[in-house]
Amino acid sequence: MFTLPTSQRFKCSALLACALMSATGAYATQPAQPENHVAVADDFGPLKHIKAGVLEVAYVEQGPADGPVVILLHGWPYDIHSFQEVAPALAAKGYRVLVPYVRGYGETRFLSADTPRNAQPAALASDVIAFMDALQVKRAVLAGFDWGARTADIVSALWPERVKALVSVSGYLISSQQAAKAPLPPSAELQWWYQYYFATERGELGYTHNRHAFAKLIWQTASPKWAFDDATFERSAKALDNPDQVAITVHNYRWRLGLAQGETRYDPLEAKLAKSPAIGVPTITLEGDANGAPHPPAEAYAQRFTGKYEYRLLKGGVGHNLPQEAPQAFAQAVVDADHL
Repeated sequence: MFTLPTSQRFKCSALLACALMSATGAYATQPAQPENHVAVADDFGPLKHIKAGVLEVAYVEQGPADGPVVILLHGWPYDIHSFQEVAPALAAKGYRVLVPYVRGYGETRFLSADTPRNAQPAALASDVIAFMDALQVKRAVLAGFDWGARTADIVSALWPERVKALVSVSGYLISSQQAAKAPLPPSAELQWWYQYYFATERGELGYTHNRHAFAKLIWQTASPKWAFDDATFERSAKALDNPDQVAITVHNYRWRLGLAQGETRYDPLEAKLAKSPAIGVPTITLEGDANGAPHPPAEAYAQRFTGKYEYRLLKGGVGHNLPQEAPQAFAQAVVDADHL
């Protein structure tokens, strides 16, 4: 299971009422961003499949095959439909947009029953590199939220030559088990209740039997002002029916607390991540003003981005699932980061 550093484990503490923050520390106001969401059918696919590393990855591809590549990475307990409005917006601007299901989600499958159902940070990041290699993508803009933001951060820090630009919701989320040994104030620990729930056999059993109900509760608490309907939720919740979903989710959170082992082949990568490496690729970090999930305050991570950098706070009740709640703003951030 992942253990977040203290700053990351505050991934949901209240953000400053600041908005656009540049690498020089300057602040500007980001206006409220109410968005008119377009009703879309479940025609995001068709899904493609490719063998990449230890996985057969299911993914959606939109846009011209020769366009600059953007890879969009979802989090837990969400899926690729978080980007259903973002992907076509970017494709319309000439990008080749790739949206993969993470290990343990949707139709992505392990190639071997013997492969550990491991969700440590280095493994998830290595999946992205394997996916890029399989598609012969040398460089891409990476953009994500929740687990996807952490993975995009890690790839940007460890393989900067593969990343043209980065968009990361909630900023710098690179973690280590050692840093997470430090206890947080009770109010912050409360926000991580599900991490401790998953640390128990009862929690694993509860998630096994109540995946959809559990996910809906997380959606509601992480985005308290997002009025999603049942059809929107169920479309994404289907991805949680993956046979490895419980194992991947439980391992992720147990690894964070040092209650589960990772794979030794990732030890060198985790050792680098434990030093909180700087990210030098052009970056825009985003936050919603109604994010109800744990997240670090913006000022805690600004110095970790040493290249061209901007921070944007989206107002108007935007929660944790930022690309689905504010797709126009998210897509614009991808384009802007690509041109920093």
